[in-house]
Amino acid sequence: MRSFVTTIAVIIIGIALSSNAAAQNANDLMITGGLDLIKTDNIKLFDKAQIGIEAHYFVTRRFTTSVGMEIWTFQDESFVFGSRWYLQDNLFIRGRALIGENDFSLGIGGSFPLKNSFRAEVAGDYYFKGEFALRGGFAYIIRMN
Repeated sequence: MRSFVTTIAVIIIGIALSSNAAAQNANDLMITGGLDLIKTDNIKLFDKAQIGIEAHYFVTRRFTTSVGMEIWTFQDESFVFGSRWYLQDNLFIRGRALIGENDFSLGIGGSFPLKNSFRAEVAGDYYFKGEFALRGGFAYIIRMN
């Protein structure tokens, strides 16, 4: 557990010190997809997978609302809704409700710019059922202005 927390801390510090991603604006849309790289309830490597797809709407430059879907290999899917608060352009705090799984997660994450509107993302989440996860994925920003 201690190494998990250390890994997340190192990733977040690296994100905070990296160059900023292209700034998002109010009314932009963002499509994200990711999968859990590490989760505390995974006993064997590649035994199960959890994949998420979300659509975000930037209410302001630093705040999004989102809807999406979580898909597991051995469980039913869950509808997800949540929000992100960007502390800076590439560092965010998020909260998500998983309807179907009947769970809630809080997390912190960041993005690494790959192109102007394309980013790699990593996030660490705590699920209220008692699990921790490290998720990796990609995001694409659709400019509306």
